[in-house]
Amino acid sequence: MIIDKVLEAAAPYLKGRTVNDFVIGLALIGLELDNGDIGISYTLRGHLPPGCSAFSFAQDIIGKDAMEIANLAKYGTDDVQRSVGIATLAAASCSQDLADITTFKSTFGVDVLPTDTVGMIGFIPSAAKMFSEKTENLIIFDEAVSEFEEEAKDVRSMDEQAGLLPKCDIVILTGTTVINRTIDNLLKICSNAKAIIMVGSSTPMFPEAFRSTNIKVLAGSWWGNDNKEELFKLISIAGGITHVNKFMIKKAVPVE
Repeated sequence: MIIDKVLEAAAPYLKGRTVNDFVIGLALIGLELDNGDIGISYTLRGHLPPGCSAFSFAQDIIGKDAMEIANLAKYGTDDVQRSVGIATLAAASCSQDLADITTFKSTFGVDVLPTDTVGMIGFIPSAAKMFSEKTENLIIFDEAVSEFEEEAKDVRSMDEQAGLLPKCDIVILTGTTVINRTIDNLLKICSNAKAIIMVGSSTPMFPEAFRSTNIKVLAGSWWGNDNKEELFKLISIAGGITHVNKFMIKKAVPVE
């Protein structure tokens, strides 16, 4: 499983670290390690357990060993627990020396031909616009967004994934595919793609974990600690990426 390789790659950066602070919002989860590094992941809301005390585990996270909390990315029993694990991994990734996105071309360093078919799993408007300027053959899948957002009216039915994704030359998928445990199956379905790009704040930025796959670029983000108080406040009042992106340090890393 991909998550096993991510945890293995992250272990040296989690060793001896503890959780200093964290916040769970309706859209995002933010977590700070004791060295000041911050990670953010998306809050998947579609399949959460009922009850006002369903997330009591969160009351005990501050002060815990970071590796223990990161393991929730694999062993968490719901999407919130796994998202907390991913946020921990995102924070740990900041200890690496990773390339900045400004060193890459607009399509994350992947050449897109007008004849290419691009599949997007998880609707990200900015990325959709970027790739639609290169090719007219853009196929978007997003189970949740298609139900609620008018701007995503062209999102395809999830039932079409198995038939359409193998025909895609390039695939863009979000880091949330690690949270909802679809990543391994999706990589199998997309085995014909010449390049897969993982994008979004939930992307585990550990390139070595993906070297046995056809994921070519990890395009995630880091977050400066200087504005941590405001950042966590925005998350706590249901702020999303558009509300916190002024603090975002975009990253794009080739998987070599």
